[in-house]
Amino acid sequence: MIETRELVHRYGDENGPAAVDGVSLSIPDGEFVLLAGANGSGKTTLVRHFDGLLEPDEGEVLVDGTPVSEDLVAARTRVGMVFQQPRDGFVAATVGADVAFGPENLGLSHEEIDRRVGEALAAVNMAGRRDERIDGLSGGERERVAIAGALAMDPDHLVLDEPFTGLDAPARESVVEQLRALGESGTGVVLVTHDLRDAFELADRIVALADGQVAVDAAPADARDRLPDLGIRVPPLEATGQEATERP
Repeated sequence: MIETRELVHRYGDENGPAAVDGVSLSIPDGEFVLLAGANGSGKTTLVRHFDGLLEPDEGEVLVDGTPVSEDLVAARTRVGMVFQQPRDGFVAATVGADVAFGPENLGLSHEEIDRRVGEALAAVNMAGRRDERIDGLSGGERERVAIAGALAMDPDHLVLDEPFTGLDAPARESVVEQLRALGESGTGVVLVTHDLRDAFELADRIVALADGQVAVDAAPADARDRLPDLGIRVPPLEATGQEATERP
């Protein structure tokens, strides 16, 4: 479980406005959460506390009951993070080497690393492509490699920050299907986005932020009508699967 308790984070002046302002949340294992909000609402700042990439100015963050500040390694093992720009997180030239990087840093055996890399790549339909260079992949393929790298850490929760940015419709559909499969397998997913049209149907719960505070925390059906006023796009009720993937 990921928990935040009265979490506050400010950039710059300690007396200035808070990017995250008194947020208290509990995200159970296995839940698929859409963390939504307009640009500047505090979404990315919030999730960067989940594995200690940022430190709170006030409040605390716990993973499985342990404060993140007390055990960064455990937090970063249990909460896998996929950044908005996948290239920002790549550390190796080839697919297999990059996915193996995290498990190697855990000091695992070669056999365990190989198993994790194989299973992670299979989960994102990239099996058999370990030796391919990352700089030769499409945007959608790079996103899938980034997801595989997080999965290789065997996390309880996978956090993805705007994973559909810059992807065309086929690539978005491919990523959506990987996320659907992960959710169905029991992996908790926190998907950060300002546009819910691709992933609305996957969610167990929608948490929407506005001005650094929780404005909505509800099941998708109960949240839908409240989201447009917060600058969040939702699919029309009458949309078919095809129409929901098309962008104006």
